[in-house]
Parts: sequence; structure tokens; C-alpha cells
Amino acid sequence: MEYHEAADLLVGLRRFRPSPGTESTRAFLEHLGDPHEGVSFVQIAGSNGKGSTARMLESVLREAGLTVGLFTSPHLEDLRERVRVDGRKIPKAAVREFGERTGEYLTAQASEGASPTFFEAMTTLACWHFGRKDVDVAVLEVGIGGRYDATSVVDPVASAVTSVSLEHTGIIGDTIEEIAADKAQVAPADAPLVTATTGTALETVRSVAGEVVTVGALEDEGEPTDRPDVTVRYGGRTNHAEAAVSIDGEDWAVDARLPVLGAHQAENAGIAAALARQVADVSTRDLERGLRNAHWPGRFEVMGTDPLVVLDGAHNPGACERLAETLASFEYDDLHLVIGAMHDKDHREMAAALPTPDRVTACEPSLERAEDADVLARVFANAGAPLVDTEPAVLDALNAALEAAEPGDCVLVTGSLFAIAEARRRWTRTAVPKRVRDRNDARNVLEHADVDAATITDVTESGVHRVVTMALPRDGASTIERELVRVGGECSLSRVRSGDDPVEAVLMGTLAQFDRLTETLADRSDGLASIARDLRTTLELDAPANGPAGTNYPWETGPCIMGILNVTPDSFHDGGRYDTLEDALARAERMVDAGAEIVDVGGESTRPGADPVSVDDEIDRVVPVIERLAGGGDRGGDGDGNGDEGVDALLSVDTRRAAVAEAALEAGADVVNDVSGLADPEMRFVAAEYDAPVVLMHSIDAPVVPDRNVQYDDVVEDVIEQLTERVLLAEKAGLERDQILIDPGLGFAKTPDESFELLDRLEELRTFGCPILVGHSHKSMFERVDRAHGERLEPTIAATSLAVDRGADVVRVHDVPENVVAMKTALATRGGVSSGEP
Repeated sequence: MEYHEAADLLVGLRRFRPSPGTESTRAFLEHLGDPHEGVSFVQIAGSNGKGSTARMLESVLREAGLTVGLFTSPHLEDLRERVRVDGRKIPKAAVREFGERTGEYLTAQASEGASPTFFEAMTTLACWHFGRKDVDVAVLEVGIGGRYDATSVVDPVASAVTSVSLEHTGIIGDTIEEIAADKAQVAPADAPLVTATTGTALETVRSVAGEVVTVGALEDEGEPTDRPDVTVRYGGRTNHAEAAVSIDGEDWAVDARLPVLGAHQAENAGIAAALARQVADVSTRDLERGLRNAHWPGRFEVMGTDPLVVLDGAHNPGACERLAETLASFEYDDLHLVIGAMHDKDHREMAAALPTPDRVTACEPSLERAEDADVLARVFANAGAPLVDTEPAVLDALNAALEAAEPGDCVLVTGSLFAIAEARRRWTRTAVPKRVRDRNDARNVLEHADVDAATITDVTESGVHRVVTMALPRDGASTIERELVRVGGECSLSRVRSGDDPVEAVLMGTLAQFDRLTETLADRSDGLASIARDLRTTLELDAPANGPAGTNYPWETGPCIMGILNVTPDSFHDGGRYDTLEDALARAERMVDAGAEIVDVGGESTRPGADPVSVDDEIDRVVPVIERLAGGGDRGGDGDGNGDEGVDALLSVDTRRAAVAEAALEAGADVVNDVSGLADPEMRFVAAEYDAPVVLMHSIDAPVVPDRNVQYDDVVEDVIEQLTERVLLAEKAGLERDQILIDPGLGFAKTPDESFELLDRLEELRTFGCPILVGHSHKSMFERVDRAHGERLEPTIAATSLAVDRGADVVRVHDVPENVVAMKTALATRGGVSSGEP
């Protein structure tokens, strides 16, 4: 079975209406041999906040060193988002295997009128995957209610009810009490239920669950008669993207920052902290860092500050009230509202709950349940909005709002997570250029995109000059296919048509054909104009004829060499050689004299099995070296060359710790090289504060965990997908894309074959519009060409030439003279020279 067939099998179950009870899910799991037995599950129910709470709990438990599964809904782009282990989506290969094992069962059940629903099948898929991956804990977000929800097939070790409001009244009850009683059925047998409910909802939860742990904010400094067991205080925003929260239990407390804003998120954090303490031995540091790393897209997500741009998936009046409260903590002039909602929501109450906007642009997400834009426009006009307009597509509405907004204004997108998903594509959509040298390359590209076999055969016979893959909106895919064919190109669409999700497409043609296509799409009002802009950027159709004027960084004028300076006793290649300050300085000077334009100073080894280094020890290693290297050298400034000390190169600090990065930047470093890809939640803000470029490396673990077995469907596509959110985090902190360097992480949780594939397909990382750094020097990947440790200079030099040929902007190496020659040789094949050379 192919992936598209397995995905279609699951999505096709949406046609079946849900029936109360867990019998269908239980029977499904029994058919699979009850793979979930032995997994410790946590259930999180509630009317609002359950998804955020689930993500916070998962992040804290991972920070504590556990392997954690997470099941949430809905998804934004891809159904595989619903099932994750340690943050990674379930692989396509696993979905295929699940489809092969369950296809006949599902057909048989459907023939008897007892088919599982889509949600029941996804719950089963999650439990099956968590069991086969032997996770320590699996966190399940409840779908509807609690008693009859498919997730209630498990016996949880801990559970929560975040909040209760009137919802799904035709299914779980018509009153707050009935709904609370239904949700409280998730209570565990041997632990108290954690809840932030109040009033009659809390009374009902207590009557059903028995023992409970209550979480809530203190209204004042006094002692209320019914003081929550866990109290939370929302300290307000600490910056444009984070807020402070204090959580106090009976014998524990934690002060943390949250990457999601709003007083209600403090309660969610309190619930997550209480659950984490029930499930595992978590430290204060685990709680602090886990909560701060719990990024949850589309939940009061600040995308920019000039103007303020906020995405929030508020989809009911209660959520809109909380959105309005959080937005009130910002100062802005005019409010530009982009609204797209589902037709079954209370639009008038949502409009009443939101602040009155100065301008409204109503739009329609690309799915059948979307409310008509004209209806939403009328609702907000009746609610008092002075200027109301409509756009058929979310992206067009967002672009119109951004064009109309002044720097001091606010652009708010809300109404539905489906609208948020489409709006986020402005920042996350990847148009990936493919290197197609022959028919075999073309066939591989098409097969990876799940294109029909007959189409693959036909298309590979055509000669093409450029190939780009990207996800297209379901409603626009056929239009782009038709228009590209009309101008002489080719467009092949994936067979995976998962409901309303985007469709993977492979676009092929000459630059002239793409130019004509994008000109045709440029004036459309259905969201395709923004796709045309992405294509023009990816293919550099509007690139200036000459190089950039007035550059700040060496990689802007052409590829450059970063020389490695390890001041560590245990680095894999040169540990201990440059421990003394004088040896380190002499090494740096030799590298710069040989042509290195960046010197990368590292004080911690990330090799497999490396001993941990304290923050203080790492600072003591790198700061004196950086201070001396930055001392008095003529570092590309006035060009007089009169520096008595220092080197004429940018200085980089190789660290995964924000405290080390800050100390190094204060000492004179220019760049932060973070092998963990912003695992330290403070790192992005440190880089932004110092306006310092940051290298984001793709890594599953840093330091490397020996024998880590990571399954990739396609290593390049998986790396791109996982780096997308990392790049966005850095952007939201205030860095520009020319300051965010992408490192595919050769050798980090990748086999030699996977590392070589990343090297070969390096051009595909151009999709980010960021500089690309490659670090391959003397790595174990060269075992693939029969070179043991100590014998890897020659393959390193060869790989440098390949990296430059494939589009690397920075090459990080130990042996600078040899690799400078390799870089120049690669550039000579296209008539180029290295940066700084006449």
C-alpha cells in the first residue's frame, strides 16, 4: 500500500458519523493485538486550553528525559501532525504500515455498518504508534467530552479537565453541569483529577471524580475560602512573544516564561506542571525550560511587531474574550481584523467579544464548512466596524490588511484554526527547488510527491530545466496545473487528497515558462498571487543582475570558509591541541591568514559520548579566546590593518547555551553557532538583542546520542520541515532571514548515506531564503568511502567542493588552506571567485 492510499483510507472515514462509546476503538485496538498496553497515558479534556496544556505537558516531560507521545487535533497542514513522538510527526512509512495492517478490517467493519470514524481511527493509529515506539508517556488530547470519547479507551495514569463551557450541546449535554459530568469521566483510577474549573462545574467534577487537584489564580493577596491547590499568577508580557508565570503548589514552586500569551495560559501551565509532577520526577529546571519551549502554533502567535501581527485560532465567544484580554496588553493604533470562521459558530457573539476593529477583511478558509465571507462581513458591519471588506482567500485578506496597516497598527487574524493554518503559510510555505540531472532524478522527485505512476512515466520523458515542489491549496492546485501546462510546462499533483489539506505538487518547466506562469497568477484574487511571489523568489526570477550592494556578512558576496577552533580537551578531531590561550590564538591567526573569513570558537564537544561541560567552564574556555581575537584587529572596518591584536575575521561562538552565547557576544563575538537549533529558549532573544546572526542546525540530539535510530521518510524533506519552525522562531524574535543560517546537521542522527544525500540535495534548502552552512569536516560519514578517523582530509576537501557547487554559503572546516583551494576550484567552474578576492 502506498502512503496516499493509507491516508485516503483514513480520511475517507470522515463520512461515518460518530456513535457514543469506546467500543469501536477498543475493538480496533484488539484487532491489532492491544499495542497500547504497557504505555502510560495522560488524558486532557476541556472546552478550551486542552491542546495548549497537552503541548506544555509533553514539553516538560521531554525536558525531563522521557520519550513522549503526543496526540492532538485538529491538524494545520498534514494529518500526521496529530501523532508525534518526541516532537516528530509519525512517518509516512508508519502510516503505510498501519493502512496495510488495517485495510481489510476497516472494509469488513464498514460492510457491517460498524466502521470506526476518522477520529477513532486516528486515536487507534496514535496508540499503535506509541506502543511500537515504546514511549514512556503518551499525552492524549480528548476530542469531545470525556465519557464517550475515543481516547477514553485507555486507563490513564493522570488526567485533567481544563475548563467547561457550553459546547457540543447536542452530544454531551445541554447544561454546564451535564458537560462537566461528561468531561470528568476521564478521571484516573489511582490519582486525583487536575482541573481549573470553578463554580458549579467544579462541584460537578468533584462529585464525579472524587479527589481533585484544583488550579487557579488568586483574585487578591488574601486567603480565599476555597484556595486552589495549585495557584498561578500571570505576570504579563516580558517581551512581545513571551509572558511570565508563577506556579505554587503545596511544597513546590516555579517561575517560568511561556511562549504563548494570555492570563488563561497561566492556568494551562499550572495544570501541565501539576500533571507532570504526578507522572514523573521533574525538576524545577525541567518545568521552567519545558514550559518555555512549549510553542503551539496559532495560539496568540506574534508574527511581527511593525506592525503588530497576531494569529490566534479563537473559534468561539469564550476564546474571543480571552483573545481580546490578551490583545489589550499591547499598544497599537488601528486594528485590522482578518476573520475566517466556520458556519456552525456563533459569529455575533464572537464579534461582540472582540475589540471593535477599525477595518475588517472577511474571508473563507478553503473547506466546505467555512462561513461565507459576505455573511461574516455583515455580522461585523452590524457590530459597528466602520470599514468592512471581503476577500475570497485568507492569504489575500491577510496581504490586504498588511498593505493597509501602518507601522503602529495591529493586524489580527482569527476565527478558526483553519484560517490560521492558511495565514501561517505566508511564513512557512516552502517552494523547494529540486536538482534534476536526468530521468532518474525526475522519477525520484515525482515518486516522493506520491504522483500517479502513469504520470511519472509520461513526465520523465519530457526535458525540463527547473523543478520545484510545493504544497498548493486544494482549490488552487488544478488552476496552477492548467496554467503551467498552458505555457508549456508540466505540473503533477499528488494522489494524496486528505480532505481540505494542501496538495503536494511538482512543477516543472523552463525559467521562461515559470515567468509566464507567475505573471498570469500575479493579479488573481484567490490566494494564488502569493504563490506566484513565492515561486519568483525561489527561482530568483527577480534577482538583480549584479551582486548585492552594501553587504554586512562575508556570505553575502559569495561562499566563505569558517575555520574551526575547538578549545576543548575532548573534541573528536582536534581535542586538546588548542587548550592554551596562546595555542588557540596562533591557530586562529593561521586560519585567517589561509583565507578563513569566520573563526568558530567552541568550548564543548558534541561528539557521541562526550562528557557534559558546565556553563561556567564553557564560558571560561571560550571568552578569553574571543576577547583576545576581538581585541584590536582590523575586522573588516576601516581597512587600515593597524590592529595590534585580534584577527581580521568574524568571530563565531559554537554553543547551545544562551548564557555562553551572551558572554561571548559581550566579549566580541559576532555570530552564534547553535548546534541544537534553539533548544535553549533564551538563545533566539540573545541573538536578536545583539543583532547577531545565528546558525540553526538540524539535530535530534546535541551532544550526539550513540546508536540513535531515527526514521526519516525523506531525510531532506524532513530536515526542511523541522527547520521551518526553527527559522520562524528566530524571525519572531527579531532576526532577519539573512541573519539566520541553516545547517542540515550532517552526521547528527543521520546515517552516512543520509548525510551524503543531504549534501547532494543541498540546493533544496534554498527554500528558506537563508544562507546555508555545511559542517562535514572529518566526520564519520566518510566511513562510507572507506576512510577511518584520521584519514578523512581528502574526502573533506572533495565534499567542500561539492557543497560549494550545491549552493553552500559557509563551509565549516578544520583544515582551512586545503578547503579554501577546494572552494575556489568549485567557484571557478562557474566563473566565480571567493568573497573578498578581486
